[in-house]
Amino acid sequence: MANMNMIQALNSGMDIMLGKDPAVVLMGEDIGYFGGVFRATEGLQRKYGEHRVIDTPIAEGGIIAAAIGMGVNGLRPVAEIQFADYIYPGFDQICSELARIRYRSAGDFFAPVTIRTPCGGGIRGGQTHSQSPEGIFTHVSGIKVVMPSNPFDAKGLLITCIEDDDPVVFFEPKRLYNGPFDGDPNKPAVPWSTHPKGQVNEGYYTVPLGKADIVRSGSAVTIITYGTMVYVAAAAAAAMQVDAEIIDLRSLVPLDVDTICSSVQKTGRCIVAHEATRFSGFGAEILSIIQEECFWYLEAPIQRVTGWDTPYPHAFEWEYFPGQARVGTALKAVMGAA
Repeated sequence: MANMNMIQALNSGMDIMLGKDPAVVLMGEDIGYFGGVFRATEGLQRKYGEHRVIDTPIAEGGIIAAAIGMGVNGLRPVAEIQFADYIYPGFDQICSELARIRYRSAGDFFAPVTIRTPCGGGIRGGQTHSQSPEGIFTHVSGIKVVMPSNPFDAKGLLITCIEDDDPVVFFEPKRLYNGPFDGDPNKPAVPWSTHPKGQVNEGYYTVPLGKADIVRSGSAVTIITYGTMVYVAAAAAAAMQVDAEIIDLRSLVPLDVDTICSSVQKTGRCIVAHEATRFSGFGAEILSIIQEECFWYLEAPIQRVTGWDTPYPHAFEWEYFPGQARVGTALKAVMGAA
């Protein structure tokens, strides 16, 4: 085991897969010579060559289209979209082509493409470098959607995704690249070396898709979340001394419905939290499932904590970000309901 931040863990996962499987190739803007804007692919082009780690033009639609062509011809491309905000030029390729290849060909073709992309705010990125569009892709049949919250899961999940024969959009909360973040921007940064999930196996291992992680067991309320909000929710519950059970989904599609429902049936109270906008956010799907499957167990209305339905503002980043105060308000509402 070694101390790794999320960038190093992702780099390790790609390094292992490049060495293990000659069909794996990486591609994206500035990922080769410069090692990526966040240095997640640092050193990999020097190690494996320009034909395995490919610098592409600034053309997201072209990156995804080329990855699809590689995938149907036997390769396992890992395409990086530099920021999730820039994924939209490739949206048609992802939804109209990549997601449907297996279905349209009656199983004759498949494209094992993994699309990595940093998402979320908290880094003063403004409205074009802070979006969380994961909910859009969960709506498209044929795509798996993943978002890790820590280095250990990030590496294991990425390896699983690369080995998966289905396409995966792999969202990386960039505020968590260098350490856990509890939502308070005034605190000093905390490195992953201080957190148990910063201890990462240096070799090959996998973390299964469709299996949520119970970050904290509790009996008073269930908080269902993923990405950066895992740590915000934990800090808010601790500050209020609420015995919350905190579930990190890790995989949005496939979704671990059994773990969600078992927890809500135990606690009788539930909060769903994510950084993305509220209206038609992925939290609405979770809420609907709980309402359908756990209605008779609920002791209070389900609460949602999300970003606002606006572009991500640069000047008012921390008013937008769903921090501990908003989670605390939801906790008071759900715990105070008779």
